[in-house]
Amino acid sequence: MERSARLNKILLLVLFVPLSLLILLPFYAIALASFKPGKELIRYGLNLKLDFSVMSLDNYAFLFSGNNDYFTWFFNSMLLTIVQVALTLFISATVAYGFSAYEFKGKTFLFICVLMIMMVPFEILLLPLYRLIFNLGLMNTYSAIILPGLANASTIFFFRQYLLGIPREMIAAGRVDGASEYGIYLRLILPVMKPAFAAMGILNAMGSWNNLLWPFMVLSNPSKFTLPIGLKTLLTPYGNNYDLLVVGSFFSIIPIFILFVMFQKYFIDGMTAGAVKG
Repeated sequence: MERSARLNKILLLVLFVPLSLLILLPFYAIALASFKPGKELIRYGLNLKLDFSVMSLDNYAFLFSGNNDYFTWFFNSMLLTIVQVALTLFISATVAYGFSAYEFKGKTFLFICVLMIMMVPFEILLLPLYRLIFNLGLMNTYSAIILPGLANASTIFFFRQYLLGIPREMIAAGRVDGASEYGIYLRLILPVMKPAFAAMGILNAMGSWNNLLWPFMVLSNPSKFTLPIGLKTLLTPYGNNYDLLVVGSFFSIIPIFILFVMFQKYFIDGMTAGAVKG
């Protein structure tokens, strides 16, 4: 048995170590490019060549010099991501709790509607959603970005599957102790959902942080641009600022990386639990 377990471990290492290195290659390439002048990127593109003769900290010095709008875009994206993820997780968890804990007329039909929404590409909704936001007078506001995704269908589905694994006796015990329905949800259910919150928090944060298409359509004020929009403005028909683009793109990876490292354990627990329950 011990020999079989050791063999399995070796096979996993042989499989996943090369795969991990392959996945890390693009990050290594963009990390190298962040130390090179933009003309090198234009001439050779992203490559894995380690050439100290052209490498320097000039791009980073320019990034932190304050002579650009990078950190305005960065903090706009940070604020938007935090607010959007927090509201999306709470509202989606509340909807999922309703589907898992209560019986009501039309429950199955409504849940089927949630599943159908998951199958609709966002691009199909762009035009009607744009007209709705325009008619509501929300253009060029962060509300236009946050509101459409508050009840995220895939997040609701994941939370519902996770909550189906929570014993109903916990809810019944809360009612016996005299807790209100809101009290049961806030004090008993939400703390148990920490792994699910971590998993969906990371995935939703990645989606919000990297979102370009919808914010690009509804935002027109440069002071409100998010990081993806701001980096896109560096490429124009009149000139390309590759020096800031590459180092800014590399620096933008750091927040999501830190988020994943901090909540890695909860992320794995949440994803594995959500995969087997329901």
